[in-house]
Formats: sequence, C-alpha cells, structure tokens
Amino acid sequence: MEKLNLSEVIRACHGSFGYPADTEISDISTDTRTIGKNSLFIALKGERFDGHDFAAKAMELGAAAVVTERNVEGAKCLIVDSTAQALLDIAGYYRDKFDIPVVGVTGSVGKTTTKDMIALVVSQKYNTLKTQGNFNNEIGMPKTLFGLDNSHTAAVIEMGMSHKGEISRMSMCCKPDVCVITNIGVSHIENLGSQENILKAKMEILDGAKYDAPLVLCRDDKLLAKAEIYSDRKVYYYSVSKKDCDVYAAGIKTSDNGIDFTINYKGGKIPARINCLGEHNVKNALAAFCVGLALNISPEDIVKGIGLFKPEGMRQNVRAENGVTYIMDCYNAAPDSMKASLSVLAQTQCKGKRYCVLGDMLELGKNAAKYHRTVGEYVPSTKADELLCFGENSAYYIEGAKDKGFAPENAKHFETREALADYLKDKISEGDAVLFKGSRGMKLEEVFDLITKKEA
Repeated sequence: MEKLNLSEVIRACHGSFGYPADTEISDISTDTRTIGKNSLFIALKGERFDGHDFAAKAMELGAAAVVTERNVEGAKCLIVDSTAQALLDIAGYYRDKFDIPVVGVTGSVGKTTTKDMIALVVSQKYNTLKTQGNFNNEIGMPKTLFGLDNSHTAAVIEMGMSHKGEISRMSMCCKPDVCVITNIGVSHIENLGSQENILKAKMEILDGAKYDAPLVLCRDDKLLAKAEIYSDRKVYYYSVSKKDCDVYAAGIKTSDNGIDFTINYKGGKIPARINCLGEHNVKNALAAFCVGLALNISPEDIVKGIGLFKPEGMRQNVRAENGVTYIMDCYNAAPDSMKASLSVLAQTQCKGKRYCVLGDMLELGKNAAKYHRTVGEYVPSTKADELLCFGENSAYYIEGAKDKGFAPENAKHFETREALADYLKDKISEGDAVLFKGSRGMKLEEVFDLITKKEA
C-alpha cells in the first residue's frame, strides 16, 4: 500500500475527527493482530464481534487513529455513520489513485478459477494484482485494493455475494474497466428468491463501471444469454458450442489430465491447452481469452497465460497418494459446480475404480431436496463405480442416482466422516480415483486427512 494522509481518509469517508490530521497512514487494518505504527484501524461490527471493543488496543499497538461509529475512550476516533461503508469509501478513494485497468469478476460458480486464469492472462502484459483466497466480499475486496502500489499496472478483482446490493457496493468501490459474469446458478437462492433475482444481483457489477466498459458473458448460460444490456458497451459472448459467439471452442480433446482445444475468435483461431479437466474449465479459459482481447493482449500471449493455470487448494485440486488419484473440491458446492466436478471424475485417467464422495450443498433453501436429487441423476453418466454420501440432504443424491439406473448396492450413506473414511480405507487401492465434493461446511477434506493419516 502507498501511504495516505489522514486528511485524505477523512474526506474519503466523510468522517469527523477532532485531532490534527497531518499524519501519514502506512496501512489500513480491521484486525488488531496486523496493527503497526501509523496504521488506521477500522472498527467493523459483526454478528459475533464488535471492533469498537478493540479500538483502544489498536491505539496501544501504534495506530494513528481508529474509524468508529461512536467515541471510544482511549482512542482517537474518526467517527462515521457506518464503518463498513467507510471501508469501501476509503478503498474506492485509494483505487482512484491508480490509472490502471481493473477487471471485475463475478458469477455463481467458477469465478475464482476464472479470476485466476484472467490474472495469468493479464500478467502477460501487465504487473497484475489479483484477489487472493476468498477475499471477495465487502471486507476482503477493499483489503485487496489496499494491496495496490505504484508497481502495479492492472488488477483482477473477484466479487462474491449472498444478498442484493453487495456487488453494487463493491463495484462502486473498485470501478471495473472490464466486467465478467461466469454464470447464474442457485447459490444463495434462499436469500434472493429466484435465479432471475440472482441475475439482477450479478449484473450489479456494472454499477461502478463506465457506460462503455466491456462486459464478458457466457452464452451457454440461459439467463446470461438473454440478459438485456442497456448501454452501448461492447459485450463479448463466449461458448463451447455456439459458433456465432465472439469467442468459441472447438475440437475439445481430453488427454493426460488436461484439455486441448481450438479457440475461435473474430480475428482467427489458435490452439490452446489447460492443465485441468472439465468442460467448465474450457469456459473459464474462454472468459479469460475475452478479457485478453478487451485489453489488447495478443492471442499468443493469452493462450500462454491460460496454459499456466493449475488448480490449487481445495478447488478441483488433483493429487496422488500411494497410487490413488484424489480430486479435492471441498471449497463450495452448488448444482452446477457439483456436475462440473463429476465430469472431472469421469475424465480422470483411472486404471481402477472411481469413487464419488459427495457432501451436502448448503444454502439452497426450500428446494434443497430437488437440487440434490438432480445432481444424483447425473452420477450414472460419470463412470462412478460407487457413490458415497455424507450429510443430511446427501441421501437425495442416492435417490436421484437410483432413478437413473445406478446400482443400489453401490450407493451408500454415512452418518460420520470417520465411518466414511474407514470404508474408503478398506476399499481403495492403487489405480483408483476418488472425488471429494461438497460445501465448505461439510469438511470432506477431513475424510481425506483421515485416510492418508492411516496410510502413513
């Protein structure tokens, strides 16, 4: 972060400060564990905490001031109406100091992978800052912007949401020059009521963008394909099947835990490869290609960047342990991402058996049973030898799979992770492939840990 004068901060968040304001701010924090000399501490309030309780402590640790909604004894308080909005306002002011292209990315599923691919593409031409980890909400996104410094010449910012208005506020803060929406699923549908409302919430990414900022959309998504764009902005449509799009894929072939394909665009075509499986990842690569075109990056450099991508952490991360291939995808789950991961299991080269380990999809509201059953119906087409389920709603996966002809004796439900791990430990052998997929709250990675710990 480049230094800010406290007087600038006061103007940015429209706050009241009764002390001299000529101090330079070295960094901005919402956590006293990261406070240093001349930090600015912002006292956020949550369901289980109140940053105001730590304001005096922040001063003791060296903070120059604290942003609060009320006076706190022992602290130099910059008082605002809302500390959450102040965080966004200050970050927006700071972002304006950098005349660089900013790419905003959102979508129901796949936005993190797409963001990472886009960042690799943009990095072929620019020194690029990108959202790290899951810093994609109204707290994490401003923190990402504070990571900008004078060495950066571009940024790729991910935006997630669970309620209406969140992406609008983030977009107004980061002011994207290129906007990307990957798809419209059913994640958080219990909060938003319908996919149409989810579409409206995702389209809020345009709220902070210029009227002519390019928009990148997937025409394979039925809602995005019909989305009405009320401006003269350039819309880049991409697809894995529709040849009338600006960018589309052809000749898709899976080999050696990767996919080779040809990217067709208005100016010609070019071969490309991604080092991961799943048609959804081809779509992610096409989105990145569109962003590259929007930023005038050469097609050759674009595909070079795409080819550098490798899944990490708990997002379709493929790893081998004792001759067994494990596909770890335990970060989040929704019907579309579940089907995407199941397709990866089907495409994984495997000399033995395929085990499909599924946990509940959370936050799906009153139609959770239907969504789980629909995912289960997809299982028989994935070459899975056994379907192993954990979680209250996961029994509906089994119902759906059986309805489509999956052998009942090969589908099992487990009450505990320990029981599931014990079963897998006895069954798996060298040459097998095991997919772990479920919402983050299901903690299926703990099953993997139990298995590999026992094998050690």
